[in-house]
This record gives sequence, structure tokens and C-alpha cells, in this order.
Amino acid sequence: MSTKDFVEKDYYKVLGVPKDATEAEIKKAYRKLAREFHPDANKGDAKAEERFKEVSEAHDVLGDPKRRKEYDEARALFGAGGFRPGPGAGGPGGFNFDLNDLFGGGPQGGGGTAGGFGGGFGDVLGGLFNRGGTGTRTQPRRGQDIESEVTLSFTEAVHGATVPLRMSSSAACKACSGTGDKHGTPRVCPTCVGTGQVSRGGGGGFSLTDPCVDCKGRGLIAQDPCEVCKGSGRATSSRTMQVRIPAGVADGQRIRLRGKGAPGERGGPGGDLYVVVHVEPHPVFGRRGDNLTVTVPVTFPEAALGGEIKVPTLGGPPVTLRLPAGTPGGRTMRARGKGAVRKDGTRGDLLVTIEVAVPKGLSDKARDLLESYRDATAGEDPRAALFKAAKGD
Repeated sequence: MSTKDFVEKDYYKVLGVPKDATEAEIKKAYRKLAREFHPDANKGDAKAEERFKEVSEAHDVLGDPKRRKEYDEARALFGAGGFRPGPGAGGPGGFNFDLNDLFGGGPQGGGGTAGGFGGGFGDVLGGLFNRGGTGTRTQPRRGQDIESEVTLSFTEAVHGATVPLRMSSSAACKACSGTGDKHGTPRVCPTCVGTGQVSRGGGGGFSLTDPCVDCKGRGLIAQDPCEVCKGSGRATSSRTMQVRIPAGVADGQRIRLRGKGAPGERGGPGGDLYVVVHVEPHPVFGRRGDNLTVTVPVTFPEAALGGEIKVPTLGGPPVTLRLPAGTPGGRTMRARGKGAVRKDGTRGDLLVTIEVAVPKGLSDKARDLLESYRDATAGEDPRAALFKAAKGD
């Protein structure tokens, strides 16, 4: 990203969000647009690929609170048309000041002053203003962040899994080794003398730098443009990598893998890879935080008389729980250490909900015994307290 782009591009408009958008709103807008214009979903569509790059670039800035703050400060200070000194600035009788002081760097490149914006602001704009009038572009550039999605089974999410992930990102063109030249012999741009930037007068003795239009900011011009990248030196690269998803990951969780995004330029570090995890439901088990849940049916005699019942666990042997006599349906019991893995390596619990099973059919003997039980308990009314409460007694 050039310094000119940083000041003049409206990244809020690119993502379609207001300037006071929250971090969550920015992420939501980026994810929607990234899925819509992702190269994998728009193969051969150059416009969609360019739009995907614009959206990724906007998210790189607005998705980082520090860079967003610096971007907003730059836009507020210089606006979309660049910095314009006020009347008389730097002229006879005018007020002279040093922009290096404003950005937190004195004549010797020292620390910022109390009234300045600090080194961070100057770092991002780095090279926008140069007192000598000559722009340079020697700073390495960090690769773009990439966001992808993966779907796991319920068991994989609980125990962790290594999954293959195919990604597409901008990288150095393999056909020309990133030179942009078919034969790998580009020449230095005569306009910017290899710096990638040109200066223009800004008034008051200062100059501003813009990306060189002849080499598009690369500092090099292809003598015989590469047929694959059309001389840009960059191409869309697809790769498949094995990604380890940690145990205990939850549905919708976003995992950050540092340096696994798009490769950097000019020796810069790679961007980060963000993986959004989707978890498929399980036919038996559910999840509540670090705990797993399961509903276990029991017979009426087991619930009334008590006893031991076996309960299934996820991926392990069953556990035996002691069912107290008179256990009502809906009661939840706990099997400790049989849940999902926590960040510290310990495990949550298995929450077992008891459900009293009602038989759909009875044998003659079972019916006779059940009728005898009904006759023996004819004086008991389990709904008496309910009616009493309803009347307000």
C-alpha cells in the first residue's frame, strides 16, 4: 500500500461501512465481501479478483485498531486531496515549522514531541514528506491477511484435528520470479530511478511523494512483460497447507495463525491466516461451553427404585452413574472430566439429563402388575399441590 493510497483511499466506502463502525461491523462486512469476491468463487474474473484485493487492503487497515486510528488521523489532517499549507506558511513573514517535529521525528530522526502524533503515525506515512525532495521505497511490505473457513465434525472439534486448507492469495509470480519480465531481466525505471516514487512540490519548501505511474511503484520496468502476470510481478497463488485446529474449538470461533497468510514483499513478513471454524452437530451429544451434554432414557423402575446406569462418552468407554431412588425426569447429573478440552489442557464435564422412558406397548403381565401398582397408590395425587397453588391457598 503506497502512502498516497493510505491518505486518499476511502476504505470505509470500500467495505460499505460508516466511519463510526464498530470492529464487529467491519469484520462482518469484510467477511461478506471476501466470500463474494474470493478468487475461488470467481475463477477467471479479473474484476472480482481486483475487488477482492481492495476489500482485503481495506480490512488490513480498518481491522487493526492502531492502523485504523493512524488512518483516521491522516485523513483528518490531510483530507482526500493531500496536505495544503495555509496562507503564508513557509513564506516571508509566515510561520515556519518542521513536519518532522509534527510526526515525532526531529532533524536527527529522534523521538516525538509532546504535541506531535508520535512515531507510529510517522511510520505509517513513512516517506509521504521528505525535506530533500527525493522519495524512497526501501521498506519491506507485510503480506496481506487471509481469511478462510473450515468445517469440522463434532468429534474433531472436541478432540482437535489437522485438516488440509486450500488458499488463494497474491504472491510473487512464479513464471518470472516476481520480476515482471519474461526473461527475468527488468530494467530500472528511469522516471523514479528505481525508488518507486516521484516527488512533487507541496509548497513551503516541502515536497510530497507519489507512486511512480510509469512502473506502478515497483521501481522496475519489464523489457519483455511476463505473459502470466502482465509485467506486475504478482499473481494469484493457490496452495494447500495442513492446519492444526486445537482441541475444544467452538462453532464460529476464529483462529489466528501468524505468518501463514499471503507472502510479504521486499523481504517483508507474511500476513496472518484467520480460520473461521464451523462445527457439525452430533446425533447424541451437545455442547455447553467446555461441558458436553447428553440425554439418557431410564425405565420407571430405575427412576423409582434407583440403581446404576451406563452412560456413553464421546470417543471413550462408557461411564457408570449411580441413580438415586426417586430420581425425577429432567434431573441433570455430572460425569466429571468427560467433556471438551480446555485451553489449559484440563477437560470439562459430561452433563447427563435423565429422561423417564414411557413404554409404547405392555405385555399382559406388565399391564397386570402396573394396574396393581396403580390400585396400591390410588390415594396419592401428584397434582394436588399444583391445584392448591393455582387457587392461591
